[in-house]
Amino acid sequence: MDTPFYLELAGQSMAGRLLPRAIAKDILSAGNIDLMPLLDAAYTVRKTFFGKQVTIHIINNAQNGYCSEDCRYCAQAKSSEADITEYPVKSDEEILLEAKNAYEKGAYRYCMVFAGRGPSQGRIERLARLIREIKSRYHIEVCVSAGLLDQEKARVLAQAGLDRLNHNLNTSARYYPQICTTHTFEDRLNTLKAARQAGLQICSGVIIGMGEEIEDVLDMAYTLRDQKAESIPVNFFIPIKGTRITRRPDLSPGYCLRVLCLFRFLNPEADIRIAAGREVYLRSMEVMALYPANSLFLDGYLNAKGDERIRTLRMIKDAGFSIESDHSLDELIANEAENSKPLFTGQGAEALIKDLKDLRPHLSHGK
Repeated sequence: MDTPFYLELAGQSMAGRLLPRAIAKDILSAGNIDLMPLLDAAYTVRKTFFGKQVTIHIINNAQNGYCSEDCRYCAQAKSSEADITEYPVKSDEEILLEAKNAYEKGAYRYCMVFAGRGPSQGRIERLARLIREIKSRYHIEVCVSAGLLDQEKARVLAQAGLDRLNHNLNTSARYYPQICTTHTFEDRLNTLKAARQAGLQICSGVIIGMGEEIEDVLDMAYTLRDQKAESIPVNFFIPIKGTRITRRPDLSPGYCLRVLCLFRFLNPEADIRIAAGREVYLRSMEVMALYPANSLFLDGYLNAKGDERIRTLRMIKDAGFSIESDHSLDELIANEAENSKPLFTGQGAEALIKDLKDLRPHLSHGK
């Protein structure tokens, strides 16, 4: 393709015009659409709405395991035999300490994740108290992932000051029965609608590489555009031994970058986040993901370890980006320099599973 094609892609996106589905499909699969000018066009959109800032997100597994759902990709599912460390909901003190830790590591948003189908009224009220306390102590945004919930429960969280509710769609409506049978795609979509009706911003991500087709990837991107999702984590599936999906997908760095570009063009004002799998599949081209995407996870994911913090922070700095934080990149890098050690090289076929020290750093661990 010649230069006007890429300029038109960026221009249509920034103007809010819907990208034709045929063009969206070509972005993922057509050999005559070159990767580097595609990334440049996506960066034009990203820079228009987010400048050169990167937002850092840190996940807290507030509960691990004990889930009634059978999501085939998940190490915490009832159908999983993965060797994870299970525990019920952490104490308020532990959750608050981890909020402090996230803030001090430069996180812009602290993400609390709870396993299970959906929260009871008692858990919602407890969450509301925690959200108020975190927001009163730290200059940090809060996101909660708590499963399926209705508008009334979402409203309680909104009134407490929750910034975003996370509920991932994960895959397309067509493919959803292949990855889960205990709830439906519509159940997940209804949770997003309930959050929106309650006045919350929504965070909803996808997982690429679970056996879906290109048409499913397109469906995900267009659905999240329809929902006007403010935040879209893009995960690239990394298998964890013991889950029901164990085959590592054949995802090239180029394809992963094209997926990120597609989500940027279709969702120009959304936080596009490089989520799980960036260390595995992007390899030497990982830094290029910052051109379509404007945020990433630090300190790993739900049950998989991520790369060492200092490497990620240096990658951001070396590429000429800054972070949205009360802390500077230089300060954070200096704090990490003395004690850093590799966590995840991305070379193996399976994920390195977080251990208790990763999941619950504020316990004594027998010391």
